[in-house]
Amino acid sequence: MRFPPDFLDQIRARLPVSDVVGRRVKLRKQGREWAGLSPFNKEKTPSFFVNDQKGFYHDFSSGKHGDIFDFVMETEGLPFPEAVEHLAGMAGLQMPQSSPQDIQRERRRAGLGEVMDMAARFFEQAFRDRAGQNARTYVERRGLTAETIAKFRIGYAPGDRTALKRFLSDKGVPLSDQIEAGLLIAGDDIPEPYDRFRDRVMFPIEDARGKVIAFGGRALSADAPAKYLNSPDTPLFHKGTVVFNHHRARAAAHASGTVIAVEGYLDAIALDQAGIAHVVAPLGTALTPEQVGLLWRMSPEPILCFDGDKAGIRAAHRAVDTVLPLIGPGRSLAFAFLPDGQDPDDLVRGSGRKAMEDVLAAAKPLVEVLWTRELNAASLDTPERRAALDTRIGDLVREIKDENVRRHYASELKARLFELMPARGGQKPFGRKGGALPGRSRGGWRDPRDRRGITAADMQPLTPASLALGGTARPSPREAVLLSVLVRHPELIDRHLDALMDLEIGNRDFDMLRSAMVDLASQGGADHAEQFAATLERSGHGERLSRLSAAMPPGVWWAEPGAHVSDAETGFLHTLALHRKAHALHKDLREAERALGNDMSEENFARLSDIQHQLRAVEGTEATIEGFGAFSGRGARTL
Repeated sequence: MRFPPDFLDQIRARLPVSDVVGRRVKLRKQGREWAGLSPFNKEKTPSFFVNDQKGFYHDFSSGKHGDIFDFVMETEGLPFPEAVEHLAGMAGLQMPQSSPQDIQRERRRAGLGEVMDMAARFFEQAFRDRAGQNARTYVERRGLTAETIAKFRIGYAPGDRTALKRFLSDKGVPLSDQIEAGLLIAGDDIPEPYDRFRDRVMFPIEDARGKVIAFGGRALSADAPAKYLNSPDTPLFHKGTVVFNHHRARAAAHASGTVIAVEGYLDAIALDQAGIAHVVAPLGTALTPEQVGLLWRMSPEPILCFDGDKAGIRAAHRAVDTVLPLIGPGRSLAFAFLPDGQDPDDLVRGSGRKAMEDVLAAAKPLVEVLWTRELNAASLDTPERRAALDTRIGDLVREIKDENVRRHYASELKARLFELMPARGGQKPFGRKGGALPGRSRGGWRDPRDRRGITAADMQPLTPASLALGGTARPSPREAVLLSVLVRHPELIDRHLDALMDLEIGNRDFDMLRSAMVDLASQGGADHAEQFAATLERSGHGERLSRLSAAMPPGVWWAEPGAHVSDAETGFLHTLALHRKAHALHKDLREAERALGNDMSEENFARLSDIQHQLRAVEGTEATIEGFGAFSGRGARTL
């Protein structure tokens, strides 16, 4: 349902973000904000911040950001309407009145939900009765324990065509409700409705709140026309928008940081029993965009687990096509493939949980599965066939809607395409100074599956921004030097405040330390270096200061304690100039990558190589400044 904006504003006004977040995260006041450990990632140093004045939270470790509604949806796995209802209850507000049609629809859904729960209890009892002996034998043979059977409410649908129909009718449930819930098969050409599920092991399918909304049934008879049968779409159930075990896996996925999607109910149940609780399963169909959205609500990079046979690989390739237009920064999929001939159930029963964890640990990123699929789709032994692959890759990259991700995919895949290009006997085709691509054979085309040639890393050197994708950038020695100078000479902060505020910092810890230093200096706390550092440490930045020291390169004497402030300032300004030049070159590099992605010409590749050469030169730049070090009694020194 739609909620009036003023009603949502009332909830926000009554519930400070810190109150809602504080029920799940231990918060500590830090200046104008609250700080705590991320509820989305495991960490030892707080990188999760709440600002009540602005009405939002921000998690630097995962990049998640939002208001109280986003937080409840992320941590509880609730859809927006249920998050609103939950928070309205906390705020002591009555939910707004729905239209008569909405009220009637909700009553109808509630009534059908009761019918589905009654059916689940019937199947559970039938499983325990004498008629359920074959069903019990089947699940015991699959290694399921009594606790697991009870937890997943596994049942049995008797072979009698009207067993469930009679039970529900005796309870006063109209036939129309039984038909609408998908429990009976009816039609103009069917004189008398009859049970949809017969002689099957039954698996209740539940919604995000754990309410039964549908069933899946596994046939016990080899003659059954379908081994697995799901409920049809009903007012409660739309199979393309639901995953099996969602409500149980949700909390485990938040705790583990990932979620696993397997192909069948029994696979999910077997992994849960083995202690891998963050597992779900689609409902017998190819993965849908709506199901992918559910997975992303639980984890930014779910793992899809497929059998290692041809059917499993085909299913993985269909998933690639489904998800490619949907991916975004920090939102993708990984693919795990089981040994051929085994499913997760077989693997954990035969080899234990560790074997399954090894399979998951070897999961391949989406780009790798996409590339392997296209590479293996046809022979590539002629220029025309390689050109066809080039065209196909370009078409696939254009499917990606997010511009930033599309550019990175183009760069990565173009790099791999370069490996397919044979060297031109004796010529040096690339680079202004000549020289073949690294690792390339001069005699002709090398097997592209041997990836010792140019890689994405060759075309795109690591930068603070690229290292920050999905996490915190690696501490930069140059950033460490700049901040260390100011920690040891805080009187320079006011003098170079604009430069410090404009400083591009990729590492989140260093960025937070920079903000704390500016705040402390603005409060008049920058008079004495030792006092300045001690105050930062008492404010919760002790571990960040330790990381700053650990990131310092050796031999930078002018950033160490005891260096004269004039020498420290000279070194600071020189390092700042190099830092700015490197960032400008990185921007040029991104433009060059974009140009190469659009036109894989020698000119564009040469431009890219030249910028990379300049970047390497900047990284190794040293300079001698006349008189530098004299204030510290060192004579002329090299920066």
